[in-house]
Amino acid sequence: MCGRYVIARTPGQLALPFDARVDDSVEGAAGPNWNVAPTHTVPVLLERLSEDGQLLREIHAARWGLVPSWAKEIGVGSKMFNARSETVREKPSFRSAVVSRRCAIPADGYYEWKAPESGRGRKQPYFVHPEDGSAIWFAGIYEWWRLPGDAQDAARAGQTRPGRTTREDDAAGQWLLSCSILTREAPPADDENPHLAALGALHNRLPVGMTEDFARTWITPDRDKVHVAELVEQASQQALDVAAAWRMHPVTTDVGSVSSTGPHLVEPLQTLL
Repeated sequence: MCGRYVIARTPGQLALPFDARVDDSVEGAAGPNWNVAPTHTVPVLLERLSEDGQLLREIHAARWGLVPSWAKEIGVGSKMFNARSETVREKPSFRSAVVSRRCAIPADGYYEWKAPESGRGRKQPYFVHPEDGSAIWFAGIYEWWRLPGDAQDAARAGQTRPGRTTREDDAAGQWLLSCSILTREAPPADDENPHLAALGALHNRLPVGMTEDFARTWITPDRDKVHVAELVEQASQQALDVAAAWRMHPVTTDVGSVSSTGPHLVEPLQTLL
């Protein structure tokens, strides 16, 4: 699974290789965070059709933890920060989004906890990241949820649904953008590639990482269910090639506290040999 990650790049840096526009919602809402947790606001890359039929590629701010459009309350999203690639097309919470609302979620790396081999004691957190320092682009899905409550609650969210005019937003209310990261089964702990084997020994699930080229394909709006099934399968298969370039090292247990943040969290833990 992927329950904590790092995104320290600026929205402008993320937008550059995709020639994407940075939406106004990102300003001041999705800044650098070395300890992203579910319900935090994060940047996402998506494509949408404008009202005049133009395909727009944009960086938006989204709440991590997908809230289905039919949800009665926002709290359901706190448990939907990951979506299994094996079942994402069947689960009621995700199946609509994966067909027509796919996004790429950027990260500098992510954290995972490994239990002691003895089975006793405290789990050790590890930071997993690309060896060359490049960004990870996780395969993601997103959803829009209409915010209930008064205008002050809507204003605090600061997000409006794409494709609507300002007047229509005023009439229909404000919308919350939320997202989830796809995961797949981790490689076996005895994989012939030592780096994949290390990831397999770390956890039984692996977030689905993409190359920049495949990210462009993934986010393209497409409602063809057959093609979407192929996309999900392709993303899951290519994720192992992407993950083979990742490396990992132990980090401070401070990362376990959501209130802890800062670049020191990703520094290799100094251990006595």
